[in-house]
Amino acid sequence: MAMMSSRVLRRAGAGLFAAALLLLGGCTTAGALLGAAGVATDTSVGWEVVKHLHAKLTEGDDIPCQRLDSVQRAFNERCGAFVPGSLRVADLQHSALQDCALAVAVREPRFWPALPEFIAKGASPEACARSPLVELAQAQDCPDFESATPAVLRSLQWLAEVDARAIHHDVMRMLSCPNARRAGLDAALGVWLAQGSLDVGSVAFGPLGALDPAYLATPFARSLEAQGHTAREALGGFDGARPRGFELALRNSDWVALEWWLARAPELANRVPPAQGNQLPWLPLARVLTPNFLSDPASRAEMVEFLLARGADPWRTLPYDSGSTVVQYARTLKSPLLSLLDPPTAPTLLAATLAAGQ
Repeated sequence: MAMMSSRVLRRAGAGLFAAALLLLGGCTTAGALLGAAGVATDTSVGWEVVKHLHAKLTEGDDIPCQRLDSVQRAFNERCGAFVPGSLRVADLQHSALQDCALAVAVREPRFWPALPEFIAKGASPEACARSPLVELAQAQDCPDFESATPAVLRSLQWLAEVDARAIHHDVMRMLSCPNARRAGLDAALGVWLAQGSLDVGSVAFGPLGALDPAYLATPFARSLEAQGHTAREALGGFDGARPRGFELALRNSDWVALEWWLARAPELANRVPPAQGNQLPWLPLARVLTPNFLSDPASRAEMVEFLLARGADPWRTLPYDSGSTVVQYARTLKSPLLSLLDPPTAPTLLAATLAAGQ
C-alpha cells in the first residue's frame, strides 16, 4: 500500500511538474526548472529527476564560461577576449580541450594574443601530434603576420627554431612569403641554414621548390644552390599540401621566377613531373588553357607566348589522353588562343606561283 502511495505521489508530482513548465512557458528553461524544482521537492519526485530533465532540455546549449577551464575559455570568443595571466598551468596540463592547445593557438590567428602565455607556461610543440607551424602553413598560405604583436612574432620564430618537425615544405613556403618577410619571420630560414638543417640529403623535400617564388632572387636561395641544392631536385615528391614552386610561379604569372626555373630546367616548358607517385605529369601549355588556373586570366595570352618562345610544343600528347594534343584540347575548349597554338599556314612561294600560272 505504501509502495502504491509513493508511486501515485511521483506520478502526481511529474504531472504538476509538466503543468508548471506549461505555465512558465514564457520564462527561460532554467527559470522554469527552478520554479518547478519546488514542485519536485514538495511531491518527492526527486532532485535527480529535475536535473535529468534540465540536462535534456538544455542539451546542445553552450557550456557556461564559468564551467570551462582556462584553456577552453582562451579559445572561446563567447567568453570575451583573452585576459593575460588567466591561463592556469594545471589546466594546460589536463585540459578538457580535445585538440592540442598549442596547435590551436598557432593555427588560428585570432587566438595569437594567447600564444606567448601558452609557451611561457610550458606548452610544448612535442605534445602535439603534428607541428603547430605545419598546421598554420596548411590552414593559411601567407597569414597576416604584420598584424601580430612582437611577442607573438617571437613565439612563432621560437617554434620554428625548436620544433624539428617545422622544417617542412609548407612551413618553408609560409616563412618565405611576402607577409613573413615584412614581419622578419624569414630569419628562421637563415637559422635552419646555419645549423645545417637544410644540408643536401637532410630534408625530405627540395628546399628551392618550397620557397615562395619571389624568394628565389635572394641570397638565401643562392646559398642553397651553393650547397648543392638544384631546381630538378625540387621537382620530386614531398609531404605537403602547398604546390611546388614552379607551379605556383606559373599560376601567378611570376615571369622572373619562371625565367629562373626554365634557365635551370628547360624541360619544364613542355612537361612537369608528378608531385606524387599516384599522379600523372602535366603540360604547362594545357594547364594555362584551363579556365581558372591562372590567378590573372588576363595574362593567359602572354603566358602562352612566353612558353612557346621557350620551347613548349603545342602538338604534344596529353598525359591523360593519348589521342589528344594541346592544340586539340584548345579546340575543345574553343579557346581564343588557338591561333597562337596553331597559326594559319602562310602559302609558300611555289604554291603562289602555281596558282598564278593557272
